Amino acid sequence: MMQICDSYSQKYSLFNAMNRFIGAVNNMDQTVMVPSLLRDVPLLLEELDAAGAVCPEREAALPTGSPGAYFSRRDMYSHYVLLKSIRNDIEWGVVQQPPAADEAARKKDKLGGGPAEEGEAEEDLEQQFHYHLSGLHTVLSKLTRKANVLTNRYKQEIGFGSWGQ
Repeated sequence: MMQICDSYSQKYSLFNAMNRFIGAVNNMDQTVMVPSLLRDVPLLLEELDAAGAVCPEREAALPTGSPGAYFSRRDMYSHYVLLKSIRNDIEWGVVQQPPAADEAARKKDKLGGGPAEEGEAEEDLEQQFHYHLSGLHTVLSKLTRKANVLTNRYKQEIGFGSWGQ
């Protein structure tokens, strides 16, 4: 039987990234007892920057000190609902497209993919897989940090700054 150990390479495992994200969202869900308290509470850029989840280009595009200096126009409740929705999609799968949209996608594939393009696409599958795997890992890491930031901010808002630590 092969022994599983935590190593440097497992840090970049998609499975571990998904588990960290799901754990962070579960922690957020257990901590946030009254989600409606998150309404109209902005999630500041500085908070996400401290967690390492801010895109410098996006931050530079927003004027400092203005109402637009928030991570987005959403409040913390919107982020809470988004994170829970993504967790559910990971755990239970994404809802299938309606048949009409699925049929349109098949027609588009038939029109765009000739025999020569299929051969090139098959050779490039490994590269595409690695590209998307890397992107998914990056997105999951950012979402995990966002869930942790939201949880900590909720604790601050309700007055339990050192709660659970």
